[in-house]
Amino acid sequence: MKPTTYASTVTDAKQALPISKQHFPRKGRFFKEFTWYLYLLPTVGVLALISYYPMIKTLLLSFYVSGDGSLEKFAGLFNYKHLLTDPNFFLAIYNTLYIGLFGLLLGLPLSFLLAALINRAMYGKGLLKVIYFLPNVTSAVAVVLVFKVLFFPDQSGTVNYVLSWFGIGPKQWVNDPMLIKWVVIALALWQSVGFNILIWMAGLQSISKDYYEAARVDGASRWDEMRYITMPGVRPILWFLLITGVIGAFQRFDDVYTFGGASGSPLRSLQTIVLFFYEETMEKSQYGYGSAASVALFLMILIITIINLKISRRAER
Repeated sequence: MKPTTYASTVTDAKQALPISKQHFPRKGRFFKEFTWYLYLLPTVGVLALISYYPMIKTLLLSFYVSGDGSLEKFAGLFNYKHLLTDPNFFLAIYNTLYIGLFGLLLGLPLSFLLAALINRAMYGKGLLKVIYFLPNVTSAVAVVLVFKVLFFPDQSGTVNYVLSWFGIGPKQWVNDPMLIKWVVIALALWQSVGFNILIWMAGLQSISKDYYEAARVDGASRWDEMRYITMPGVRPILWFLLITGVIGAFQRFDDVYTFGGASGSPLRSLQTIVLFFYEETMEKSQYGYGSAASVALFLMILIITIINLKISRRAER
């Protein structure tokens, strides 16, 4: 029997290659693989129906004046020009940035601190994570109703009742245009901190304990460990939470709508960009103008996301 070598194996494979091509021609392979793509058609069809078609229709509507969602009268860039001169649109941008920015500035450090404390706990980590995550799965409408009771603008409100212990008079929490923003920020913190804690903990637990042990041998303090080991290790998590937090801030709708309706009462202090789009489209039946606002929202989210990604890549270098 002839011994098998690597060279002989390669030679036999090359000789068998033309035969395999004859048995499986290109056209036959194409039809054989094409059948597998047929299984993807239902998913692609559903995506095209509920995602891609509305996106394309919204983009087209933004160039028309429409009162019922049909392409009635072509208006060119009229809707976009009107957006640039609409003070309510810029107020909606201000409200969105104000609530979102302070929510991120307070929420990310707070959730990181809690995640670090839970990560160092000896017992009950799972229970603590469940407790902090529960608000994230609670209905936003139910939470708003509870917060309305907590921040009721007289002594019957829980927060005002507690403030009265310290000699502070009742605050008009839900009637003051500035205070109600902070009520929404507090609600957003209460709901989002649990999710952020889980993401932070995933990053913290991915850092090898060997780094901390080596740092302690070298006499590093807790601050040094945090600065040179923990923060570089969780930097990708920070950028991820920033990007998702910004997108979530620009998409804020359910809590502010439950508080102040489509106009974002009081005095449009809670009207975000999504609420502005909802009011113009659903309540005023200005489908073309509302579509232009939604396209502007998409572009803003896209630009901010690209900027965040570029900054994060430079920071990683």
